[in-house]
Amino acid sequence: MAGTRQENWAEPTTADREIVITRVISAPPELVFKAFTEVRHLSRWWGPEGFTTTTRSFEFRVGGEWDFVLHGPDGTDYQEWISWTEIAPPERIALLHGEFRGDPNAFESVFAFAPDGASTRIEMRTVFPTKESRDEAVEKYHAIQGGQQTLDHLAAYVTETVREGAEG
Repeated sequence: MAGTRQENWAEPTTADREIVITRVISAPPELVFKAFTEVRHLSRWWGPEGFTTTTRSFEFRVGGEWDFVLHGPDGTDYQEWISWTEIAPPERIALLHGEFRGDPNAFESVFAFAPDGASTRIEMRTVFPTKESRDEAVEKYHAIQGGQQTLDHLAAYVTETVREGAEG
């Protein structure tokens, strides 16, 4: 019958603009979450292999910002800016990440922390504004490897913290 067929329009998907990385960390979710809350923790693990971090300002609260420089192993400095958009201890952190406030190429990341026995399963889901910006991040900046290395650093940091009993 003409005119009676209903169209099923799917919701737009972000799959072609996403990077999703997961890791199980041998520490409780509260401790893994805490590693994000203070710059003294973040500066010890944030970034890919060989990178160091210099913080200009840091305020961990919804609407707060982290203004920092990532120093690459080749001496290149990368200006970075993060604004926290959601903080739900100890399950979820959402943020907007760019080179500066108002960056039109900024991307959104959500970190989800779930208990996995005595460990934590962390999922980092990053959504870029366009497929092209995602592809550029993957090809030019090695975003997948960098994200995996960053979560590896987080795992090593919190595992060492647990081993030392220095959760504060």
